[in-house]
Amino acid sequence: MANLYSLIAASLQAQPARIVLAGEHREFTGAQLDQQAGRYAAALRSLGLASGERMAVQVDKSADNVLLYLACLRLGAIYLPLNTAYQSSEVDYFLQDASPRILVATSARAGELATVAQRNSVATLLTLDANATGTLPELVATQRESVEAVARCDDDLAVICYTSGTTGRSKGAMISHGNLISNAQRLVQLWGFAASDVLLHALPLYHIHGLFVALHCALLSGAKVLLHARFDAPMVLRSLPEATVLMGVPTFYTRLLADPQLQAPLVRHMRVFISGSAPLLSETFNEFEQRTGHRILERYGMTETGMISSNPLLGERRAGSVGKPLPDVEVSVLDEHGAALPRGEVGVIAVRGPNVARGYWQMPDKTAADFRADGYFMTGDLGCMDADGYLHLVGRAKDLIISGGLNVYPKEIEAVLDALAPVEESAVFALPHSDLGETVAAAIVLKRSATRIAPEQMQDHIIAAVRQQLAGFKIPRRVFILDELPRNAMGKVQKAVLRERFGGK
Repeated sequence: MANLYSLIAASLQAQPARIVLAGEHREFTGAQLDQQAGRYAAALRSLGLASGERMAVQVDKSADNVLLYLACLRLGAIYLPLNTAYQSSEVDYFLQDASPRILVATSARAGELATVAQRNSVATLLTLDANATGTLPELVATQRESVEAVARCDDDLAVICYTSGTTGRSKGAMISHGNLISNAQRLVQLWGFAASDVLLHALPLYHIHGLFVALHCALLSGAKVLLHARFDAPMVLRSLPEATVLMGVPTFYTRLLADPQLQAPLVRHMRVFISGSAPLLSETFNEFEQRTGHRILERYGMTETGMISSNPLLGERRAGSVGKPLPDVEVSVLDEHGAALPRGEVGVIAVRGPNVARGYWQMPDKTAADFRADGYFMTGDLGCMDADGYLHLVGRAKDLIISGGLNVYPKEIEAVLDALAPVEESAVFALPHSDLGETVAAAIVLKRSATRIAPEQMQDHIIAAVRQQLAGFKIPRRVFILDELPRNAMGKVQKAVLRERFGGK
């Protein structure tokens, strides 16, 4: 049987009396989590949800959110996690595209989403709130029987996870049980997860990082999950003494570093800190090591592939690198014609392996464009492989700047900017130019100590400093000083927003 839930159930049943999930309102032993997931599955089945049918979920993070996901896996149905920030018009698109049988929302959103659900022929709208109330928990409470895990094949879909859709329509990545199982089992092995671990989980549950990478590693290994509703630096610092593993995005680590409580004695018991979903600055990597003695383990993945590469648990973790490809994952760096490039040269990263999704839901043209016939998925990321096989990212292909016919890689310029004393962080992007086609622009956030300097003086200072280190065609022609960079829910800088905001200036 290739149902991911069967593997999770085996882990839960192996330690029936041990607490494996502790949320802010509820906690569960292995036996309780398995039993309650079965009741949730029975409730969903009573509403007609069957294998291969879809359920859309837009709820706040909670232990019951985890149960809902596990129940969907158990039924062999397809789970559609939706970002809690999506507005009704955005939810309308997802319901129209995926045609789910059930929509689960918070009580606060139920009124406005009822019309959207009805317009898209959603059979049932249920509510689930973070305090374990709502029409769904009420239905679950009436269930007296459990539902066994439905047999699935490797290629059967488990999740449709929509990309962020910064340009064009969001694409629904079709992720199978086989994709999830292969990636989770490999990560448990590579990162040394065991039942003795305690994972501090402060990531969202509507994204692959929190839902798949973090949760699956813990559930398959029997580790305990400390479920935080959101990332809150003081609360995370208070919980760190109970944990052995923290998974986060770079923003987690910069905010922890901003608190003087983060010192080596506080984290001496921690086994590993893992970072992903957005590039980790070398400065953050080095400062975290100096402060705590821990070298953050950076890895690389995306919605369509799960995890692709990882720095080693044991061995050299290189600042600025996302590590080596997972053992069962092939990574190639290709030129514009699709030919493999030698190590050290920059090209588009292509990935092949059991982790790669089945394609995009109801988008055959997009699937054909990004998922090649030879099994490689074209990530759209630019990178290179160094002589030792470590992968380095230099940006997105769509963010590549071509100025006067010359390629400019934003990350190279960002590394120089971020190393300047006044700069907290930066984002380099293209602006249209009548002569060169595109020109280089930079948005920067200043350190607090530098904000007293007049913006015009600071802009001139930054451009002059970069001119000393980079070729003339790479120098930003415009520098915009911002209070913060625009980011999506997972901390990725949204350069499309910057291009749109400053494109006419």
